[in-house]
Amino acid sequence: MAEFSRESLQQLDAAHHLHPFTDSGALHQKGARVMERGEGAYLWDLDGHRLLDGMAGLWCVNLGYGRQELIAAANAQLQQLPYYNLFFQTTHPPAAKLAATLAEILPGDLKHLFFTGSGSECNDTVVRMVRHFWAEQGRPERTVIISRHNAYHGSTLAGASLGGMKPMHRQGGLPLPDIVHIDQPYHFGEGQGVDPHAFGLERAQQLEQKILELGPERVAAFIGEPVQGAGGVIIPPDSYWPEIQRICKKYDILLVADEVICGFGRTGHWFASEHFGIVPDLLCMAKGITSGYIPLGAVAVSGRVANTLIAGGEFFHGFTYSGHPVACAVAQANIAVMQKEHIVERVHEDIGPYLQQRWASLGDHPLVGETRGLGLVAALELVADKTSLTRFPEEAGAGLVCREHSLDSGLIMRAVGDTMIISPPLIITREQVDELIEKARCALDLTLTTLSNRQGKHHD
Repeated sequence: MAEFSRESLQQLDAAHHLHPFTDSGALHQKGARVMERGEGAYLWDLDGHRLLDGMAGLWCVNLGYGRQELIAAANAQLQQLPYYNLFFQTTHPPAAKLAATLAEILPGDLKHLFFTGSGSECNDTVVRMVRHFWAEQGRPERTVIISRHNAYHGSTLAGASLGGMKPMHRQGGLPLPDIVHIDQPYHFGEGQGVDPHAFGLERAQQLEQKILELGPERVAAFIGEPVQGAGGVIIPPDSYWPEIQRICKKYDILLVADEVICGFGRTGHWFASEHFGIVPDLLCMAKGITSGYIPLGAVAVSGRVANTLIAGGEFFHGFTYSGHPVACAVAQANIAVMQKEHIVERVHEDIGPYLQQRWASLGDHPLVGETRGLGLVAALELVADKTSLTRFPEEAGAGLVCREHSLDSGLIMRAVGDTMIISPPLIITREQVDELIEKARCALDLTLTTLSNRQGKHHD
């Protein structure tokens, strides 16, 4: 990188690169942050600033940066068989072995795997599979899939439609037909003053109301993230998922768990479905499957659905990079390291509880209305008034102010509106958790000062 200065890279980037989920005009004025290297739980930008990566990349770098086992697995597979497809009645060792490994660690009877390149592709696959399943069952009218407002299921046409993000729907004429949404189980944001148990039941029972409104004979599936990630780390009340499961069984609706964020140890289980007692018919995974080192996704399919698909002849669906051999080899190595180092158990018994205990200590800050979390994922809510839990006006941009102060303090913490969220690498140490909390508190203090000063000037 020595031949390029930060400024020259920023100029090249602005001239030719369209970023995902970015206001390009604002970015060009500011200049992109140029990340140069990573090691463990840390990143360094081109100016030499060290950042504790509180988001594990984009919820994915579970084993941290620079894991030689994963790099070696990729290198060895690149030399042996860098690519071959899974079309035309062909397989290769990495795909066959990984499918068997995943079948061992997945809950329930999710013993069949369909490989994709990403979580978005997983959710496109789900739409195709679910509708094809019902057609093969002689029920082609069962096409409607129910999701939730503020859910995130990817950026493709089907993924963005399944998601409930209004800004995404406004761009591109979404959602696609026969994808509908019910309210999310967001107690802090939408259930103040209501008992959490009762709130969870009410939100879950909207599924039954929607099924009856549409006609049970038309509904194919319900899809949900066990914990809504991009929506703001929304952890549903304990009453929520058992009621969703009951309703799906009552109306014979397929249940799809989107574990793209929650899978591979994030919540202290291999999959969050185990924590919540969800028994899905299909389960989507990506991100942590390779610790983000190489793109890979997979849809796990229950026996009932898989057997129907197998009996139905050719399934006209797939991708050039389905089960890419290098990605599968890295995933295999990733799972092997997680098992050898007891990563999931450590998140469940040690580092997860420690993070949650330390994160909860931020609840005494004047800006914090709530802290919440599970395993190694957590959120806090920024409020203007702790007693009434009144939010800041949208134009204050409290979350963005806090995010920038966090970066300046050496911590990558994400803002979802005025909800601050973290999802650090699973290999984070207790000392690094302490560092994370210290830097988060510093960011909160700076945010309070900035917002107070602005308010003072406004009154002047």
